[in-house]
Amino acid sequence: MKEVRIIGVPEHFNLPWHLAIEEGAFKDRGIDLQWTDIPEGTGRMCQMLENKEADIAIILTEGIVKSITEGNPVKIAQEYIATPLRWGIHVSAQSAYKHIAELQKTKAAISRFGSGSHLMAYVHAQNEGWDTQALAFEVIHNLEGAVDSLTAGNADYFMWEHFTTKPLVDQGIFRRLGDCPTPWPCFVIAVNNDFSSKHAPILKHILEVINLYTSDFKSIPSIDRTLANAYGQQLEDIKEWLAITRWSQQQLPEEVLRTVQEKLSSLELISKKLDTAAILL
Repeated sequence: MKEVRIIGVPEHFNLPWHLAIEEGAFKDRGIDLQWTDIPEGTGRMCQMLENKEADIAIILTEGIVKSITEGNPVKIAQEYIATPLRWGIHVSAQSAYKHIAELQKTKAAISRFGSGSHLMAYVHAQNEGWDTQALAFEVIHNLEGAVDSLTAGNADYFMWEHFTTKPLVDQGIFRRLGDCPTPWPCFVIAVNNDFSSKHAPILKHILEVINLYTSDFKSIPSIDRTLANAYGQQLEDIKEWLAITRWSQQQLPEEVLRTVQEKLSSLELISKKLDTAAILL
C-alpha cells in the first residue's frame, strides 16, 4: 500500500475526493490516500508542495501558476473544476461600506501573499479601473482571521468563495457587495515533480479514480442535501452552486494557461512567463 499525501481546502468542491476515500476506491488500487484540509488556502499549499510536505494539491489555478513561474518544482496534472470561481466581495456587516466603489484605496484582507484572495484582489481592482499599485493588504491566514480582522476594522474588505462565506452573510457577520468571477477555470490538480517522476503509475490510478467520481458526482441521489449537511450550507445555495459548477477530467487547455500568465504578467504579479511544458505535466 503506497501512502500518498494530498491537500485541499475544506470546501464543497472537494467532496468527491472524500467520497472516494471513504468508499475505499483508492485502497482498491493499493493507494493509501491521506487527505489534509488546509484552511489557509492556496498560498500555504504552494509552500507545502515546495517543501515536499504534500505530494498532490487541489489548488487554485492562478496561485499555482504564479508559484511555478517562481521556481516551485510542481506541475499541473489536470484541470479539476472547469468553471470559474465566484469570489464574493465582503465587508463587515457593521461597516459603512455599501458599494464596491467605496472600497478603492482601502485595505483588503488576504489569507497570505500569493493566495487566491491576494491575486484576485488585483484582478478585481483592474476590473474596477483602480490603481493596482496602490492596493494595501492585511494578512489574516484563514476565514476566521478574516472575520476577526473585518470586525475589528483592521482590514476593510475580503474576497473569498461566494458560497463558503454565504453562512457568514446570512448570520449578519459579513455583507456581500458583489462578486468577481475568475477569468479562467478555478481549480487544478497539482503534483510535486519528485512524486510524479517516481510514481507516475500511482498518479495515473489516482486521476482515473477521481475522474470516475467527478463524472458521476452530480447524478448521486440527494447529493445536494449531502453537500448542504456536510458544509453547513442552505439547500438552495448548494443547488445554485451545483448548477454553475462543472468538474473536469481533462488537462488544463493551453490557451487557458496562456490567459492566466498574460493576466498575471499584466498585473506585474509574475516576472516571467513559462512554456506550456514547464507547467503542464
